[in-house]
Amino acid sequence: MQDGDEAAGVQPPDPLTEQLRNAAVLVIDDEPGMRNFLVKTLRPHCRKVVEAADAETASEILAQMRFDIVLLDNRMPGLSGIEWLGQQRQRGWQFEAIMITAFADLETAIEAMRAGAADFLLKPCRSNQVLNAVRRSMELALLRRENLLLKHELNRADVGRFRRSELLGQSPAIEAVRQQLHRLAKLPTPVLIHGESGTGKEVAARVLHAASDRKSRPFVPINCSTIPADLLEMELFGHTRGAFAGADQRREGLFVSAEGGTVFFDEIAELPKPAQAALLRVLEDQTIRPVGSEREVPLDLRFVFATSKQLAAEVDAGRFRDDLFFRVNVLEIQMPPLRLRESDILDLAKMFMTEIATALGLEPLEIDSTVRAALLRHDWPGNIRELRNFIERSLIFGRFPLDTLGDAGPNSIEPLDAVERRHILHALDLAGGNRTRAAEWLGISRKTIDRKCASWGI
Repeated sequence: MQDGDEAAGVQPPDPLTEQLRNAAVLVIDDEPGMRNFLVKTLRPHCRKVVEAADAETASEILAQMRFDIVLLDNRMPGLSGIEWLGQQRQRGWQFEAIMITAFADLETAIEAMRAGAADFLLKPCRSNQVLNAVRRSMELALLRRENLLLKHELNRADVGRFRRSELLGQSPAIEAVRQQLHRLAKLPTPVLIHGESGTGKEVAARVLHAASDRKSRPFVPINCSTIPADLLEMELFGHTRGAFAGADQRREGLFVSAEGGTVFFDEIAELPKPAQAALLRVLEDQTIRPVGSEREVPLDLRFVFATSKQLAAEVDAGRFRDDLFFRVNVLEIQMPPLRLRESDILDLAKMFMTEIATALGLEPLEIDSTVRAALLRHDWPGNIRELRNFIERSLIFGRFPLDTLGDAGPNSIEPLDAVERRHILHALDLAGGNRTRAAEWLGISRKTIDRKCASWGI
């Protein structure tokens, strides 16, 4: 019995193509017939396949683009494959190399391994041998990157937090942000996400990545306030073997490991001044130079930035470069504070209760009417992070510490029109006076805001 796709004549995805669809491969061989065979074998499966007839041409191509895998013949005019590979390793190039040779002697194999080859193909070779060698090399390349990115994640202070790639809530304010993110997702342009601490800026960046054409590639978050300034360049750019004392092997930086994906700079205003200059060069040229390397490495990355500070004010104070500000602040998304998302507070509280109770192995607490009223009354200056911490403390102590959310006596009740005025003016203040944006957050029309402001003499 055939399934629906097969019955309709639709072939299931080729598993090999799925494994290699993100691979960028450079083929180097002076024999046109062999080069043509390799290109035709790989092109249906790989994202990019480029060919070169000699080592000199290959070096020129490497200066223009980055590859995951290089297949190279050992015996070529001029430099041999082993000599060329050794030179590229010394210059800082980081790719998986497959050596092609007609002579399977032990000495050649040892020299190739020392030069940095990961695999061998013996001429004449069949197409399935070529594809399997490339698949193994791609798996090795991905493992190296995943290992580095996992170490980076483990070093982050909030490692225990849930990583989300969706914005929760149905309030008009968050729905407006959701629509903006999906509208910008397909663009390569840098995006700046602005908002108070704890409003979900990293979650918004992950939503942007997940909705983009880069969703199958890495999302790499970098907290600018936690990486020491003297280590930042090596962390981002990587280094070659022997670049400094103790560098006994090369290391890919976070930029190269994120190839094809999205790099998220959290709290970009905290980036040290020297690192700001380095980042500006990366944004302008889309290249990096690993520490100790002689060559620039081309990149294919989408950059997303976040800040809880006003970058224009940081520029005026001399703490942030004005040229970097104009590169970063191309497209801006404003994250609304939790107090402007009242209809989402209870949904978020229920979700945190379920998640954290499961993680801690505790029974969830009932969020009754008294608790709901207290949650809705509180202003949440710490936003979503404060709400999550409140739920976690409640679970640990087995009760809701409602006294920490303020009193609910008669003196705390404002007239409804005063609450409305305060709420609208606060939204306008956060939106920088933009009435259209404030109206979207509040779930009302622009005309309503215009009418209210006119009645208040604003």
